[in-house]
Amino acid sequence: MAIDDPLDGIAAFVQAAESGSFAQAAARLRVTRSAVSKSIAAMERRLGARLFQRTTRRQSLTESGQVYYERCRRALDELEAGAAALASGRSEPRGRLRVSVPVLFGRHCVAPVLARLAQRHPALALEIAFSDRVVDLIEEGFDLAVRIGTLPDSASLAARRLATQDFVLCAAPAFLAAAGWNGRLDGMAGLAGIAYARAGRETPWQWSDGDGRVHALGIVTRLRYDDVQAIADAAVAGFGIARLPRWLAAPQAQAGRLKLLTDREHVLRTDIHAVWPHAHHLPAKTRAAIDALAAEIPAALDRSQQP
Repeated sequence: MAIDDPLDGIAAFVQAAESGSFAQAAARLRVTRSAVSKSIAAMERRLGARLFQRTTRRQSLTESGQVYYERCRRALDELEAGAAALASGRSEPRGRLRVSVPVLFGRHCVAPVLARLAQRHPALALEIAFSDRVVDLIEEGFDLAVRIGTLPDSASLAARRLATQDFVLCAAPAFLAAAGWNGRLDGMAGLAGIAYARAGRETPWQWSDGDGRVHALGIVTRLRYDDVQAIADAAVAGFGIARLPRWLAAPQAQAGRLKLLTDREHVLRTDIHAVWPHAHHLPAKTRAAIDALAAEIPAALDRSQQP
C-alpha cells in the first residue's frame, strides 16, 4: 500500500511562493519547470484547493495558498532546525560552498583565505565566482558573498563586518608635476581623474578632513572604468588622479610609480562585509568561512596598506 506523504511537494510549493515563479523555483531546486508544475498540481488535487492564481504574465498565491504557505514555511523551518541540531556535533565543514566575491579584492584577499580553509578541511568543496556585480544570493544559489561598501537593509540576508578598507587618492609623479598641483587636496579643481563607474553610476570624488567631515573635489573625469586594476594601470601611466584601495596603491607608491595624496588622517574608509542568506542555523561550512575571513582579512589589509 502506498504511503501518503504530507510533505510531498512542499519544497517546490514554498520555493514557487517565495520566488514568484515556477521557473525560478525549478532553478533553485535544480529540477525542471515541468517537475515543479506537476508537483504543485498534484498537491492542489490532494488538498482540494487552488494554491496559485495564474495569468499569462504573473502568478500569485490565492488566499488559501497564502494560509498554507505560512504553515509550510514554519514546518520547513522546524525541519531545518532539527537537522541542524543533529548536525551540531559534526562541526567539520563539508559539502560545496559557493561564494561570490568582487574581482580584484576577491582575487588578492579572499581567495587565498578560502583556499587555505579548503585545504584544512578535505570534505569541503569550494566554488568562487569573481564578479563586481551584486548577485542575488538566494535566487542564484550562493552560500556567501563578500561585499564592499554600505549594505542596503534586507530581511532575507544576514551580515558580519570583516574589516575596513582605506581608499586613497593617488597619481603618477610626472602627472602631478605637469599639472602644477600645489600639494593641497582642495587645490585639485580642474585636474583630470580616472573614475570607477558601474551601471552608469560614478563613485564621487571626496576626501575626509580628519574630523569626520567629507568634502567634494572638483576633479574632471574623462576616463571611467568598471575595473579597479585598469584604473590603477591608467594612473601609473599618467592619465590622471585615481581613487584606489590603499592595499592596491601602496606597492606602486613604494616603487615610486604613484604618489599617495591622502595620508592616514584624510583617507575615506569603507566597510567590508560577509553576507549570507538568513537562516536559523548556519551550516558549518558557511560559519567556518565567515570566521576564517574575519580572522585573516584585517591582518592582510594592515600588512598591504602600509605606505
